Amino acid sequence: MKITELNKNNTDDLLNNLLKRSPINYASYEKDVNEIINNVRENGDKALFEYSLKFDKADINTDNFVVTKEEIDKAYENVDPTLLKAIRNSLTNIRTFHEKQRQNSWIDSEDGIILGQKVTALEKVGVYVPGGKAVYPSSVLMNVIPARVAGVETIYMATPPDKDGKVCDNTLVAANEAGVDVIYKMGGAQAVAALAFGTDSVKKVDKITGPGNIYVALAKKAVFGYVSIDSIAGPSEILVLADETANPRYVAADLLSQAEHDELASAILITTSNKLAEDVSEEIDKFLETLSRRDIISKSLENYGYILVADNMDNAISAVNEIASEHLELVVSNPFETMTKIKNAGAIFLGEYSSEPLGDYFAGPNHVLPTNGTAKFFSALSVDDFIKKSSIISYSKESLSKAKDDIIDFANCEGLTAHANSIKVRFEDN
Repeated sequence: MKITELNKNNTDDLLNNLLKRSPINYASYEKDVNEIINNVRENGDKALFEYSLKFDKADINTDNFVVTKEEIDKAYENVDPTLLKAIRNSLTNIRTFHEKQRQNSWIDSEDGIILGQKVTALEKVGVYVPGGKAVYPSSVLMNVIPARVAGVETIYMATPPDKDGKVCDNTLVAANEAGVDVIYKMGGAQAVAALAFGTDSVKKVDKITGPGNIYVALAKKAVFGYVSIDSIAGPSEILVLADETANPRYVAADLLSQAEHDELASAILITTSNKLAEDVSEEIDKFLETLSRRDIISKSLENYGYILVADNMDNAISAVNEIASEHLELVVSNPFETMTKIKNAGAIFLGEYSSEPLGDYFAGPNHVLPTNGTAKFFSALSVDDFIKKSSIISYSKESLSKAKDDIIDFANCEGLTAHANSIKVRFEDN
């Protein structure tokens, strides 16, 4: 990887380059996506099944559209027992973490005034899970478990089948372990449209979460407002902030762990050590000789890989906060102290034994994270994403009497005389 001195100009150039990867910049795809959405909205199952044949080469119809118990049972027979154990251990960690995020309704009462907040889980959620070349049972757990912990009544999952109409065994087992209620064999923008608007065979949901390709991302963007969505996720990214104490082999391995996702993935090292920068670059070259996805990694690093050397740690941290990476590793002498200075990051990994894949698969915090700088204002997927909050307001006549003049003054100020009248009529006899 090329080593560059960190300064404001190259930080700006880096940010502009990374932002090109955002799905919101792929307007050329939107026409096709909108056509698919409108077709499914108007023609329902007919359009949905036609797209399955066209894109997935699978002959899907009402008879084989929903995954059966028999298919799930068969999947368990085909899944490696060691993987099943890993799924269950990971599930326990994810559930334990997300249970700490639960919120309770609350009520306060004083002097005839009752105020509060009612927390209610969403009723129906749709989870999209990629299929085909990209199969991520870990994403099943990360999307389904917080919804289940939140108390979502029914969880539907959409995932594309192969040409034989079969869903990946690992995905089915993960879905069953996490508690998915119904699994539909459908993918792409057409699946998002079906979940957003409903068809004869697909229930309309309240929210759609989960990763997908550019068509899925743009479809989620298009249906937002009809339903809620988690985010419009961009390609994966990692930023490692390291000083001279870091192990260059570890840093190189962690950078490559994200670069292998796809050619648009980003891997960035910011360091205060020229020697570490050189050593990491050498280690990356060594790893590339042995890794199975080296062609993808090489393209990713060529376009979106950076090693930046900062004059001091303050400047390095400033650049980290400006980039606002999805994954941030702090491989420095005192990572906990450095963490207090981090303002923008999706997930923060502290120390040399807290590598990014630990968060992807096992630790418990969610791996559905903000990308493309959106960590400046978005958070990781959580239980909060599957609840809604209703305000509770109750005033006695005496309490309203004390507030009525202020309310009437506000209403009159805004020219809303019916608002003012709504208060006045309650005190006409006084």
